[in-house]
Amino acid sequence: MSNLNGAATASTKTFLTALVLNGIIAGAEISAFTLVRRYFRLIYEPRSLSVFEAKRQQPLSPHLLGWLISVFNADYRQIKNINGLDCYFFVRYLRMVLRILAPIWLLSWIVLLPLTSVNTDIPGHSGLDKFIFGNISSIQQARYAGHLALTWIFTIWIWWNIKHEMTHYVRVRQHYLVSRAHSSTAQARTVLVTGIPSRYLSESALTRLFGYLPGGVQKVWINRDLGDMPDLYNRRLKACSMLESAETSLLSKAIQRNGKKQKKTTKANNRKDGVSPESDPEVAQEALDGLVPREERPSLRLPPFAWLPFSIPLLGKKVDTIEWAREQVHELNVQLGQRREILARDIARTTAAEAQTTQRTHHIGAGKLNFAIPSVPVTIPLVKARPAVNFSDQTYPPANGAFILFNHQIAAHMAAQMLTHHEPYSMSGALKFIEVAPEDVIWDNLVINPYERRVRLALSWAATLGLIILWAVPVAFVGAISNIHSLCTTYHWLAWVCKAPGVIISFVQGFLPTVLLAVLFLLVPIVLRILARLEGIPQKTGVELSLMDRFFLFQVINGFLVVTLSSGIIASLPGLVNNPTSVPTLLAQNLPKSSTFFLTFVLLQGLAGTAGGFLQIASLILYYVKIVLMGSTPRSVYAIKYSPRTSEWGTLFPTMTQLVVITLGYSIISPIINGLAFAAFFLFYLLYKYLFTWVNDQPRSSDTGGLFFPKAIQHLFVGLYVQQLCLCALFFLAQDSHNKPSAIPEGALMVVLIVFTAFFQNTILNSYGPLIKFLPLSLADRSYSGVGAEPEVSTMVETAPTVPPSSGDIKAADYAAASASDPYQSSGGGPLPPDDGYGGPRERSPSPSFTNESRATSPSPSARPVEKEGPIDFSHPAAVEEQRIIWLPRDRLGLVHEIEQDLDSRDILYSMEGAEMDSKGQVNVTMAPPEEVQRVSMEGRSLPAPDDGEGGDIRLASAAGKSSQGSNV
Repeated sequence: MSNLNGAATASTKTFLTALVLNGIIAGAEISAFTLVRRYFRLIYEPRSLSVFEAKRQQPLSPHLLGWLISVFNADYRQIKNINGLDCYFFVRYLRMVLRILAPIWLLSWIVLLPLTSVNTDIPGHSGLDKFIFGNISSIQQARYAGHLALTWIFTIWIWWNIKHEMTHYVRVRQHYLVSRAHSSTAQARTVLVTGIPSRYLSESALTRLFGYLPGGVQKVWINRDLGDMPDLYNRRLKACSMLESAETSLLSKAIQRNGKKQKKTTKANNRKDGVSPESDPEVAQEALDGLVPREERPSLRLPPFAWLPFSIPLLGKKVDTIEWAREQVHELNVQLGQRREILARDIARTTAAEAQTTQRTHHIGAGKLNFAIPSVPVTIPLVKARPAVNFSDQTYPPANGAFILFNHQIAAHMAAQMLTHHEPYSMSGALKFIEVAPEDVIWDNLVINPYERRVRLALSWAATLGLIILWAVPVAFVGAISNIHSLCTTYHWLAWVCKAPGVIISFVQGFLPTVLLAVLFLLVPIVLRILARLEGIPQKTGVELSLMDRFFLFQVINGFLVVTLSSGIIASLPGLVNNPTSVPTLLAQNLPKSSTFFLTFVLLQGLAGTAGGFLQIASLILYYVKIVLMGSTPRSVYAIKYSPRTSEWGTLFPTMTQLVVITLGYSIISPIINGLAFAAFFLFYLLYKYLFTWVNDQPRSSDTGGLFFPKAIQHLFVGLYVQQLCLCALFFLAQDSHNKPSAIPEGALMVVLIVFTAFFQNTILNSYGPLIKFLPLSLADRSYSGVGAEPEVSTMVETAPTVPPSSGDIKAADYAAASASDPYQSSGGGPLPPDDGYGGPRERSPSPSFTNESRATSPSPSARPVEKEGPIDFSHPAAVEEQRIIWLPRDRLGLVHEIEQDLDSRDILYSMEGAEMDSKGQVNVTMAPPEEVQRVSMEGRSLPAPDDGEGGDIRLASAAGKSSQGSNV
């Protein structure tokens, strides 16, 4: 008996030790944040210092404790305008959890705490163990009715909140979708279609096919196998980075040497500033060469072999980095320009050759591993042979995907839901994606065919389940450590552990397991994200949505169930060894004891976790490490100082929903957790209100419009099922003083509640499921139609010349714009006529293709564009992106003018706006990189204005995306 009492006492000391340690850590972190936040505003409120006026927020209060008032009074509804709906619904989820837990906390403490502790006692239960489900003695079994009644009340309360929040979610998302600020963008009206049969792999064929939909098609971008273009594009990016770094390093070294030279110059020279070359470029060149001799300029060693991707010390040719990088950028500009001209001709040939029906080589893509498989004739009974379109004359043939931009938003949503083709795995619903932004596309995954994607899906989830099983072993060990006192009292070879001081045992049981569990979970999201990407999902946001499911499953199994079972069984070992026949009673009494671990886990997350989120000690340290070691160029300085911080929803949401599952699972079994969880989620609510208002800046292209929220709501049901199944098992395991089942009616009613919960979940899925993602037809009249207004993508109409394949330079016309004259008529000349069901030949008129004309009318960071032809917008960056501008700092000596001449001679784009170098050779920036300024000036985050959070109309607000300073290249 003394051993059991000792274990119970140890559990109370474990909790108190964890409470004290986490409280001390949290207090120290919050105190440090309060003291230093005013001196490091780039870390603690970067949005108040943003170089873009539209993104700038009012600063936090300058008073020492004023930040508390600022954060508490901040309106969480404004987050939808500041950072988008994903951030808004995350904070809304935390707010919902607070509303759920408030009455649960109060009622459970008022009813359950005395119910499990007054006039009832179990040998070995003391301290916190007196307030758990297992403390009901065998002669007080009727008290289980109180647990049953509260379970039903809490479940119905959670049901109401789920329905309330889903109604709010659907209303807010629909208002967001139809708002002019969103529905007028190309992202809102574009559908990514994969699994396209070869006969439809042309702009005109897809335009006619989808021309049945309201408004018709505005433009089509066919995804293509670009061969070596992506590699050339990446090499050019690398060369631009090396050139920026080397040129800035040269300037810095020259400035520093000039400063030393000035100190040695006598006053008799009367030239305090040394040479002043700004008026004479030739003097600038002489000054630069004189200050930094050629042999001291930045240099690099090339790989000894052309096929080797890296250099080897002491081997290979040593070259001047600046000269080599300049030549590389110039050559790659020329090579990409030539390939883009060929690509433009291929696009024109696609339409011209679309009626051809000869066999061709089918390309199967697997990321960067592209290989060709000759087509093999296969005879299938009762199926007519169907030849494919011939793309053998094209250097960059079409792949199996396309981006289709519609004139009307409702047409895009209809296209994504409708049955498009009569063959399996051909443009099916699972192969179509809406709300597509070019920055969100995973281009390597677009070339994966539907069958390969199915195989990848199976392998990816098999690997995920294998990882979950593999990780269960160390997690079970962590659960065992959380009850080390029970182990050392059961097994004599561990008796030495019990002889350790009580503080050490409490530390090992309470604080150490939660830290070990957090460390074990650090690497898991990285592996799971790789597996989700290998699945073949073509969008980065889709990868995060898949990761959310995987990581939540991992956390529920390993972070909750495995820990609960391992910790509870370890707690039962002393009794099981002494009395093996009392297994049901011992499990019913001791499984709830595992709640001690989760009490400490909630403390760690709620206290130390939130305080660490405010202090951001890692960001503070890395900021100064990076600025000293890596802040050598304007681009790197900007990235360190002003680069936006973002949230990874695939891991952030499951972390919160796991805490919800733990809380609901133990809300009846160990009601003390309810108060701790309420406090933890209140701190999380304040933390993320602060982060999403003053710190984070989520890219517009990565915003899903809140699609993570419905998944988080479904995770609530997991918590309900865990709670109800655990209580159902505990009720059926309960026995009275005569060792007979004593809570069969309660167990039966729990089964009924499980059935009702499943029915309610099914009702929610059937009611709100179709409304989660797509726009209903009843709201189509509120959406921006694009008729009578200047569209986002240029719709210049050109007459397509009939050019034979052997002709020279072909300029492809912008085909999609033909719909501008009649928005309800397909620009391809009407819908595709019906065929015989097997792809028989049709009469088609030659159709033109696309050009880069609309890009020429958009604001450009340079007056000398390199690319003049080729597809635009929803094309691979290697096919459309201009050379990244070489961003150099101005210097007080004007030495940069000599560099400017060399770059001009090689037609390399550059800019010196917003970057300066001081007399010590340090770089400072006052604006974003030129291409970022251009992007933000064309993209303002505009979302529905905040409503009251519960109902009513949502007004439309627009935030202009203007930079505080323009870019002039």
